[in-house]
Amino acid sequence: MSDAMATDAQALPASELALLDALFPARSVPVGGGAVVSVRERGTGPAIVCLHGIGSGAASWLNVALLLAPQARLIAWDAPGYGASTPLASTTPTAADYAGRLHALLDALDVPSCVLVGHSLGALTAGAAARGGSALASRIRRLVLISPAAGYGAPSRAEARAKVHAERLATLDELGIAGMAAKRSGRLVADGASELARQWVRWNMARLNDGGYRQAVELLCNGDLLADLPPAMPVRVACGTLDVVTTPEACTQVAQRCGVALEPIEGAGHASYVEQPQAVAALLREALAA
Repeated sequence: MSDAMATDAQALPASELALLDALFPARSVPVGGGAVVSVRERGTGPAIVCLHGIGSGAASWLNVALLLAPQARLIAWDAPGYGASTPLASTTPTAADYAGRLHALLDALDVPSCVLVGHSLGALTAGAAARGGSALASRIRRLVLISPAAGYGAPSRAEARAKVHAERLATLDELGIAGMAAKRSGRLVADGASELARQWVRWNMARLNDGGYRQAVELLCNGDLLADLPPAMPVRVACGTLDVVTTPEACTQVAQRCGVALEPIEGAGHASYVEQPQAVAALLREALAA
C-alpha cells in the first residue's frame, strides 16, 4: 500500500476534526520531572477519567465526552508514549509505572475523586491503580472496565506471552504504524459498524508513536489484570457482544474475579465506545449515580 493510499484510508472528515479541535482539544499537562501528559477534557461535574487501549488515544472518547458533558467532567489521557505524552523511562514498563503517571496527572489536574474507566489495555493501568493498598485507590469511587485486556503476565500464560510479544513487534516492524492502521484496525469494530466509526478507529491507530506502542506491548505481555482484582471499590465490567479481541468469554473471567456479572453492549465490537457512544455513556451515567 502506498503512503498516499494509506493516508486516504486513515483520513477523517474535516467536520469531525473541526469538532474535535473545538470541543475536545488536546493540551499538555506538566506532571513533574519534565514529563507531560496530553489530555482532552469536556464537561463539568464529577470526574470520569478514561484510559484508552493499545491502538487508540484520547481523541477516541470524543462522542462519549459530548454526551456526558452536562453531567460530568470527562478527562481522557493519551497514555505515556502516546500523542504528546512523555514516554515512561523504562523500555519494559509495568502497570504500576503507568498507574504512577496517572496518579501524577490527577494531582496536576486537582482530581480528588473520580470514576476510573479502563478500556482494553487501559484496564491494566486501571486495575493497578484500583488495587487495595495502591496510592490511588482511595480516590477512585468506582472502577469501570470495558472489554478489559487481562494481559499475559501470569506464569500459566508464558507460551502465549512469547507468541503475542513476537507477533505484535513483527507486525509493527513489517507494516509500520500506517500499515497497521490500514490493515488491522478493522478487527476493532463489528461488521455492522458505521463507516464513520471505522474512520475514527483507523485515524486513532494511525497516530500511534512507535516507541509508545512498543512500551505498551510490554505492558500487554507482562501485565496480569486478574492478579490486581478484585479492586478496592465497586466495579462494573462490560464487553461488546461481538468483540473478537477481548471476547465476551474472556471478559466474563474478569467479571467473575470481581464478583459481578458481565454487562453486554449489544451489537458492538471491541471499540464499543466509538461504535456505540450512547450505550457506553449510559453505562457511565449509571456508574456516576451509584
